[in-house]
Amino acid sequence: MDEITFKSDTMLSDVHLHTPNQRHLMVRLSGVGQPVFLSQFKLLWNQASQTDSGAEGGNHRAHPAEEEDDVLGDEAQESSPYDVIKIEHTMATPLEDVGKQVWRGALLLADYILSQRDLFRGRTVLELGAGTGLASILAATVAQTVYCTDVGADLLAMCQRNIALNSHLTATGGGVIKVKELDWLKDDLCTDPEVPFSWSEEDISDLYGHTTILLAAEVFYDDDLTDALFKTLCRLAHKLKNASTAILSVEKRLNFTLRHLDVTCEAYDHFRSCLRRLEGLTGGRLRFAVEPVDVSFPQLLVYERIQQLELWKVFVEPVTEPVVSADTAS
Repeated sequence: MDEITFKSDTMLSDVHLHTPNQRHLMVRLSGVGQPVFLSQFKLLWNQASQTDSGAEGGNHRAHPAEEEDDVLGDEAQESSPYDVIKIEHTMATPLEDVGKQVWRGALLLADYILSQRDLFRGRTVLELGAGTGLASILAATVAQTVYCTDVGADLLAMCQRNIALNSHLTATGGGVIKVKELDWLKDDLCTDPEVPFSWSEEDISDLYGHTTILLAAEVFYDDDLTDALFKTLCRLAHKLKNASTAILSVEKRLNFTLRHLDVTCEAYDHFRSCLRRLEGLTGGRLRFAVEPVDVSFPQLLVYERIQQLELWKVFVEPVTEPVVSADTAS
C-alpha cells in the first residue's frame, strides 16, 4: 500500500496512523468507492475470564513492542479465531465518514464491556452512532439483544459485514445483533419496509420495552452532533419502560486554535456542558444522574490506552412522587 496522502478535510484515526501500513489488508471497495481494509484486534480473553464477575483490576497495558506486533493481525501470525475481532473499516476519510474508521474511544468502551460482562449479561443494549460496530459485537457476546444503530446505508452495510465476520464470537452467548438506522436529527424511527435497515413494529416494541443500557463512543467531535445526541438520549429515555444507564466514551482532544491562540478542547468542553445541563434538568418524570467511570479496569484489547480517554455514565431513573397519606393530608 502506498503512503497515505492527506487533504485539508482528511480525518485519520490514531489507531490507523500509528499502525504500520503492512498491517492493513485492503479487501474491497465500499458502495461509494472507498477502499475498505480488514484489521484484526487481539482479544485478551484470559484477563476477561478473570474479571468476568465485574471485579476491579489493574490496567493491563500491552508492552509497546507487543502492541506493534499484535494491534492488527499479521498474516504470518497464527492465532485462534476466538483471539481476535475482525473489523472492516476505511481510512483517511472526510469528516462526514469518520464513523467508518476505528477510534480509540470505541476500543475503550469495548474494554469496559469485556471487563464488566455481568453488567451486560442477558440485557437489551442500544448503541448510538455505532460506526463499524466493534462495541456492539463485543456487547453481543453476553447481551441478549444489541441494536447497532447509525445512519447511512453504506456504513450500516459495513456494520452488517463486520457482524458476519465475527459471528463465531457471538454464537456461544446467543446474542442477537440487529443493525438499524437511527437518525439523531429525526424524532421518529423509520418504519418504511422499502428503506434498508428500517425498524419493524416488533423491534420498536422490544427496543422501548426492554432496553436498559445505551452506548455511545467517539461521537462528540462536533457540537451540533453532540447536541443532537443528547436530545436523542432524552427522547429515548422518556420512551423506555425501564430505568436505564447510558455509557459514553470520549477522547479529550487538544487542538491549537487561532481564535484562542492557545490549545483548547472545545468539542470536549461542549460535551461536558451538555452533561451538566442534562444533570440539571428538573421537573418531569425522569431524573438524570452523571458520574465519571474509573478507567483503571483491565485492558482486554491491545491498543494504546491514553490518558485523554474517558468514560461517563448517565443514570436515568423515574421520579417517584411522594405518597401522601390521609392522616398527613389532614
